[in-house]
Order: sequence, then structure tokens, then C-alpha cells
Amino acid sequence: MTDLDLADDSVAGIVAFWSVIHVPDHAVPGVFEEFHRVLRQKGLLLIGFHVGDEKRHTSEGYTGHPINVDSYRRRPGKVVGWLQGAGFAIEAEMVIGPDEDVPGALIFARSDS
Repeated sequence: MTDLDLADDSVAGIVAFWSVIHVPDHAVPGVFEEFHRVLRQKGLLLIGFHVGDEKRHTSEGYTGHPINVDSYRRRPGKVVGWLQGAGFAIEAEMVIGPDEDVPGALIFARSDS
């Protein structure tokens, strides 16, 4: 996601569901800039992520196999700021299961240019 092998303005839309949760905070703005680069004018982005303020480490996958992965929970406002900084206009945002232990969030954005 930090260096997509796609031409500028070549994609009509991107769905990033719970994928950027594995990208450290310092690299997220670059990922969103890369999304913006490959999106056509007025291209659409739908992003989903865990809500929170923490980093979690996982050493066992869903199948019981060992893994080594970090996941980052973020506040929607922080993600909105990164998206706007990369040139996106926010169309809608929603928190899913706000009373759950780990709520989710969806942000629908459009490339400004």
C-alpha cells in the first residue's frame, strides 16, 4: 500500500477494509497519499478499521498457526485528518458497534482532484 504498482489516475475506487490496521501511524499518511495518486478524479475510497487508541500484537492466527503481526486501533478523527491531508473530501463516516469492546469505523471519501 505504500508503493502501489499502478499508474496515476488509473483506479475508480478503493476498498480498504481492515487492511490499514497493520500499517504503523507514521506510514499511514503515505498510504493515503498513494491511494489518492492512483485514484481517478473524484475517485472513491471506503476504509474500515478498529476504533481505539492502542497497538495490539498478535502471535496466533485464526487457524491457530503462529503469526507475528501488529494491529493499530485509531480514532475516526485521526483517520479523517490523514485522509484530508492526502487530498480526500470526507463524504460520510460511521462508527459500528460503539458500545462493543472493539468498535469499528467506516469512512467514505472522495478524491478532491
